[in-house]
Amino acid sequence: MPRTTNSPASRKRRKKVLKYAKGYFGNKSKLFRYAKEAVQHAWQYSYAARKKKKGNWRGLWIVRVNAACRNAGISYSRFVEGMKAAGIELDRKVLADLAVHDEIAFAALVQKAKVALKAKVAARSA
Repeated sequence: MPRTTNSPASRKRRKKVLKYAKGYFGNKSKLFRYAKEAVQHAWQYSYAARKKKKGNWRGLWIVRVNAACRNAGISYSRFVEGMKAAGIELDRKVLADLAVHDEIAFAALVQKAKVALKAKVAARSA
């Protein structure tokens, strides 16, 4: 019985990998053996980067909220503490959007946080 290699499927699989490797330097874009390895590494990096992107966005939101808080005369950590004491549950994404696009609303939130902090300190000392 003759040996079969399923050539059409193998060629299709190899062409697919080489298509993903387009633009890579040297052998990594031309030869299947090296392209396969490069593409696998690229997929690992992209998977990790998708997870890391979420943390990067959160960091950006915190920086924006912190900058707006400092302009309003309160630190970020005290602002978050005041928001929690006031019972206002807005996530950092929404707070950053308010800080950038609606300074009046953000200033109102800062005032509420300051009032809640004062009440918290008064309750602690009483």
